[in-house]
Amino acid sequence: MTTAQLKETPLAASHRKDGARMVDFAGWNMPVQYRSIIQEHQAVRRKVGLFDVSHMGEFTVSGAGAPEFLQYVIANDLRKLSRPNMALYTQFVMPDGGTVDDLIVYRRRNDFLLVVNASNIEKDWNWVSSHAGRFNDVKLDNVSDETALLALQGPSAAPLFKELVGEVVDSLHPFAYEEGTAGGIKVGFGRTGYTGEDGFEIFVDPDRAAQLWELLLDRGRPYGIEPCGLGARDTLRLEAGLPLYGHELDEKTSPLESGLGWSVKLDKGDFLGREALLRQQTEGLKKVCVCLRVEGKALPRQGYPVLKDGQPVGAVSSGSQGIFVGYPIAMAFVPPSCSTVGSALAVEIRNAPAPATVVRRPFYKRSR
Repeated sequence: MTTAQLKETPLAASHRKDGARMVDFAGWNMPVQYRSIIQEHQAVRRKVGLFDVSHMGEFTVSGAGAPEFLQYVIANDLRKLSRPNMALYTQFVMPDGGTVDDLIVYRRRNDFLLVVNASNIEKDWNWVSSHAGRFNDVKLDNVSDETALLALQGPSAAPLFKELVGEVVDSLHPFAYEEGTAGGIKVGFGRTGYTGEDGFEIFVDPDRAAQLWELLLDRGRPYGIEPCGLGARDTLRLEAGLPLYGHELDEKTSPLESGLGWSVKLDKGDFLGREALLRQQTEGLKKVCVCLRVEGKALPRQGYPVLKDGQPVGAVSSGSQGIFVGYPIAMAFVPPSCSTVGSALAVEIRNAPAPATVVRRPFYKRSR
């Protein structure tokens, strides 16, 4: 596939101007890195980084039937969004328990905004559309092409963003949402992210996205801001123990198997996938996702076998150098009998076993 055939975000020209190395990601021409993944990763952990995540999908759900419909199609409990300007992490679950996608639901003043993974936009749209008909007064809109999304992440994200949007930042709790202006640009923003750090995901009109990008980079210079690509986004989310669809979640893996039981509310009433998840809870899981600290310098990668006493028992779902924590890390699926924290396992890397230990999730947790 050539670059000309790939979709591009409104910031593609800015990325090329800034010297980004571009790659094909889910059919999008996206920056994988600028100067280096390590430098970008450390900037987010220590200072602040700026990501273009405009390839993500956005749907709006409105109408009197929207709450009942969403409560049926997500695994978490929508009643947690007890008032406007709140957000919730959740999943779409198939009747057999597999995961259609994971997403964030924002309750806004007049509608709900769903943010879904770039690789699943069409699938997710078909999923919600196919189930909306059983509910009265539900309006769905796919606003993905009308929405650009930037992520400002790191310890200095809040003071930098406060300079642009004002005092509201001080009172904005994690997973809260607000609207305002940044340098005269109308924005919506949630105190959410995918890095394990404090930060904001900022919704903006595509025509103003490049202007906002340049504004954030310019005002962020005193804070040590770095433009960041998908490479650092992946290493950051892995250190933070956050799942990536196609790795820790897919249509053959349930949220319970991925260690996301905290976001599944089986007691809320009927929802898609509930019966299958109840069976898994009752009968026991056949596989579970664990975090592994791997010894040595060789890096674990997706698909590498996980061994117990020299015998294969599972496989790595994601692996990399833990850039901030300082050792190789992996997430992997293993049987429950091998999942206890402290369990001694190994990862087969280039035909040699590298000792690995099951550790608590996440590898990295920011101090608050």
